[in-house]
Amino acid sequence: MRIISGTHKGRVIRPPGNFRARPTTDIAREGLFNILSNDYDFEELVIADMFGGTGAISFEFASRGVKEVYCVEKNPVHYNFIKDTAKLFGFTNIKVFRNDAFKAINKLAKNTFDIVFADPPFDMDAKESFIKNTLEAGILKEGVLIFEHSDSESFQRVPGFIEVRKYGKVSFSFFAPNPQPGIKQK
Repeated sequence: MRIISGTHKGRVIRPPGNFRARPTTDIAREGLFNILSNDYDFEELVIADMFGGTGAISFEFASRGVKEVYCVEKNPVHYNFIKDTAKLFGFTNIKVFRNDAFKAINKLAKNTFDIVFADPPFDMDAKESFIKNTLEAGILKEGVLIFEHSDSESFQRVPGFIEVRKYGKVSFSFFAPNPQPGIKQK
């Protein structure tokens, strides 16, 4: 696994063997960030990375120069790896929190984030609830929630759905609290 672009392009991320996280594939990350780079000025963004896992999404955003990344990870092994790797890479724009993503949503400040990215375990229950709670919490400025999930799942009927992008067996569904039909959120 590597950082695709930015100041740390090509840096390899090496989680230890005892990791249980399923990282977002390089191909899926590259596709997602190609979409985002067309719509956002990274230097102005404040990001929430829920279910941080390996930290690959946080590292990718940080490498591209976002203002801040709030990375939330419950597993202590994963949390420590993300924190240590951010320090090793010199990412001062990443803040790592050890917390359950469901609980963290309610603790985050209102109107704080431009993008909330969530990559829960594919076998997690209550995915739809997480999406709804995130949108209702008011933590997004005028941005989007990007929800990573298996290509066998569909969240198109969840209120706030904008679009889905697929990369192999990985899908990213985009949501906004008050989406405008035919208008892409920013």
